[in-house]
Amino acid sequence: MPASTGRAERVERAGGTEPAAAPSETDMRQLENDRRALIELCLYAIDRARSGGVAGRLEEGLAGVGVTAVRPDGARFDPGVHEAGGTVPTVDPMLDGVIAETEVAGFVDGETVLRVPVVTVYTVDGSAAR
Repeated sequence: MPASTGRAERVERAGGTEPAAAPSETDMRQLENDRRALIELCLYAIDRARSGGVAGRLEEGLAGVGVTAVRPDGARFDPGVHEAGGTVPTVDPMLDGVIAETEVAGFVDGETVLRVPVVTVYTVDGSAAR
């Protein structure tokens, strides 16, 4: 079965060409539920992929439908949008509270947060500065 282009398509009938019927509200709800289930399955697979190439391909596919990965490395930690998974000491006070690395990527679907990123945060280690 050919993939849909998202535009109204013409269907060849014995009597001529007719426009395809617009999907019903029930069909649209089912499509949205199916999309949501596929996104959840892809996130599950990304978390368990043993190959970086496979995980990357899944991320590319998700990005193609509007679901993007969030890796806030170098940004200031914000507990409202990040989950701290751990800390790493630093002697540089400018790095205090900055995200050192992303442990688990977050994902957003347009404006909807599907999962917040789990990050490691720099914290000033007073004992190392002495």
